[in-house]
Amino acid sequence: MKKIAILGSTGSIGTQTLEIVRNNPELEVVALAAGNSVEAMEAQIREFRPLVAGMWTEQAACELRNRVADLDVRIVSGMEGLLEIAVLPQSQVLVTAIVGMIGIRPTIAAIESGKDIALANKETLVTAGHIIMPLARKCGVSILPVDSEHSAIFQSINGEPGERIAKILLTASGGPFRGKTRSELENIQVEDALKHPNWAMGRKITIDSSTMVNKGLEVMEAKWLFGVDLDRIQVVVHPQSIIHSMVEYVDGAIMAQLGTPDMKLPIQYALFYPDRKPMDGKRVDFYELGQLTFEKPDMDNFPGLRLAYEAQMAGGSMPTVYNAANEKAVEMFLNRKIKYLQIPELIEEAMAQHEVISNPGVEEILAAEAETYEYITGRVMK
Repeated sequence: MKKIAILGSTGSIGTQTLEIVRNNPELEVVALAAGNSVEAMEAQIREFRPLVAGMWTEQAACELRNRVADLDVRIVSGMEGLLEIAVLPQSQVLVTAIVGMIGIRPTIAAIESGKDIALANKETLVTAGHIIMPLARKCGVSILPVDSEHSAIFQSINGEPGERIAKILLTASGGPFRGKTRSELENIQVEDALKHPNWAMGRKITIDSSTMVNKGLEVMEAKWLFGVDLDRIQVVVHPQSIIHSMVEYVDGAIMAQLGTPDMKLPIQYALFYPDRKPMDGKRVDFYELGQLTFEKPDMDNFPGLRLAYEAQMAGGSMPTVYNAANEKAVEMFLNRKIKYLQIPELIEEAMAQHEVISNPGVEEILAAEAETYEYITGRVMK
């Protein structure tokens, strides 16, 4: 029996993780955490009977306590609650499915307590990869990628030494606006940006996919996960989303992982690695598919990807600024306070005004995040 804790259990990755638990009796959920979705959390507690459940606000936690007073479950709240869940002695694997830099401290705590990490919270590595990866090696724990692209790379490497890797080919669908010009993007509305052609994801990551910022974050994450320099990470637009990513080796051989666009596959692979378990679902039919196509990414009309490379090249605290500026800008776009094209514009402005801290600690990372939020808010409110 493998016992898991899930941070972000009511979101897209969290709920799909629980689907896998339903179909695999070898898995047991011992802890859950979510934001403020009390009703959804109550339903999860009643079904999976965790030892501990966490909500972000104490108000939500208080309501949840009243709702599940008939059950033997401890309800915690806030960052203290996340940290308690992260180090829970009964768990072996922590699934980090929460969105944002809120995941950094729980991930560090879990690693220090010997938990393997099923990583879906890309912001953790984007902003603190220089802390997380050495710590994982020191503590002897595994960082198992849950993102479909990084899982594909992980599967394609399959234990090959890093010096044999010539290039990582990180695939991108191109999002809902692939091929559009800047003038065509001028009046994009929230509803348009939330219509991804291939993947069913949360609102924030769907917007990120449309701007190519998500792919930029994945480039930075890949650098840390696989120890590959930026100039050896190439983004390839692949509209069908069948090849989830590839690895080119020094002899010219290319290994790829293919499958239908279904996040349950990389989640299940991370939870059972190195085993593979049967999983129901649609399979790729190459006769029906017909062809696979590839394009260069358009970094002129979608500068979010270019800015990610620039942020990672600057290093230090700059990736934090890139990530935080995007988070705040996307929040404002979803709340209809800014236009779509202002998202990358605000990221670039925030990066331009930031003075890089070369080797930031956790507190400096969080301070850079707060300063960037304040800058973006002030810039928009002028």
